[in-house]
Amino acid sequence: MTTQPLLAATLFCTTLAAVIVRPFGLGSGTLAMAGALAALATGVVAYSDIPLVWQIVQDATFTLVSLIVISLVLDAAGLFEWAALHIVHMARGHGVRLFLLLNVLGALIAALFTNDGAVLILTPLLVSVSRNLRFPTPVVLAIVLSGGFIADSASLPLVTSNLVNLIAAHHAGIGFADYARIMVPVDLVSVLASLVVLTLYYHRQLPPRHELAALPAPRQAIRDPLIFRAAWLVMPALIVGYLVSARWQIPASAIAAPAALFMLVLAARDHFIRKQPTVVIPLLPLLREAPWQVVIFSLGMYLVVYGLGKQGWTTWLAVLLAHLHDLAPWQAAWLTGMLAALLSSLMNNLPAVLLTSLAIAQQHVPDSVRQGMLLANVTGCDLGPKITPIGSLATLLWMHLLQQRGIHVGWGAYFRTGAVLTLPVLTVTLLVLGSLI
Repeated sequence: MTTQPLLAATLFCTTLAAVIVRPFGLGSGTLAMAGALAALATGVVAYSDIPLVWQIVQDATFTLVSLIVISLVLDAAGLFEWAALHIVHMARGHGVRLFLLLNVLGALIAALFTNDGAVLILTPLLVSVSRNLRFPTPVVLAIVLSGGFIADSASLPLVTSNLVNLIAAHHAGIGFADYARIMVPVDLVSVLASLVVLTLYYHRQLPPRHELAALPAPRQAIRDPLIFRAAWLVMPALIVGYLVSARWQIPASAIAAPAALFMLVLAARDHFIRKQPTVVIPLLPLLREAPWQVVIFSLGMYLVVYGLGKQGWTTWLAVLLAHLHDLAPWQAAWLTGMLAALLSSLMNNLPAVLLTSLAIAQQHVPDSVRQGMLLANVTGCDLGPKITPIGSLATLLWMHLLQQRGIHVGWGAYFRTGAVLTLPVLTVTLLVLGSLI
């Protein structure tokens, strides 16, 4: 092996390890950019590669940030707490019913506001609800682990539901409607399979009954009625905007960013209308919570991954995928998805989806076969990361949020749980995808 390919692999492994460990408390974006600068300095990638990589990731990155900003505004306004309290009252004190309904709420949040947004919103919400209901620690763990799992397993339906979806769809030129036509049914299967597996796994830990006296009425959770009402208009408008933008080849970020700006203006109105403002939603703390490090991470990590591809590391993956051409479409999809899931669990799903996308682009196959492989890649990279704690940024963020709230989930315990939960859901979902393409 020549020097540059070995150097590219070393830089990738070092950067990934740094992102996971986060030495000196540095952000994931800062560490990924350090790896990218090292790749540039050593010639693994060239400065001329930066515009190409940025073109791949910019729309996905800004769409993700915009959706998470929207979700943070809505969370500050009380929308999600209102929904959670409604769910608790709908469950009428029945433990399993509450467990299922909370996971359905998590699936809806993940579909509309991305898996990262779901983790940011759902994790503190589930911890708060569980503690208000005075659940013991094993029950709290069951609920928050399920919420972390559903955030990824339900992030398949829309291009905008996961950064992985955005990157892969943009790279392959798959439009919003074409993607949703296949992946919405696939996501419904994934969510249903997840609910079945999660219930079977945790049903013995769930209390048969619980008291509701400790919880307020749902309407008391609404802190900003105007933003609460605006949400019911903005979210349908976003979906319509995505459909229109796909037809006219308008970037998704050009739809999501104005919606985020509109919600921020609504949230800021108290700062300008009243002489002595009573600020319902503090904007500066909210904006600090937005995932600005994701922007830096996207460019930095993808430059490092692009260096792997440029130095020949996608060749072996392309050769491996080439052996799938003669199989039935469902077999090729299932094996591609399993391979993507394995890579995601070992190296994180963001570099995995780009590496596999680059390898699929080298295949000389009909467009229908290529699209099936790309959608299987997305499915594997959305679901596969839950096998290990390093599989996705959403999982790392989820573990960090739990630690802030005094809940520790060990890597060994997570791996045992993640493998048991993920593999059956991934298998069923890929088989259904294979039958639809």
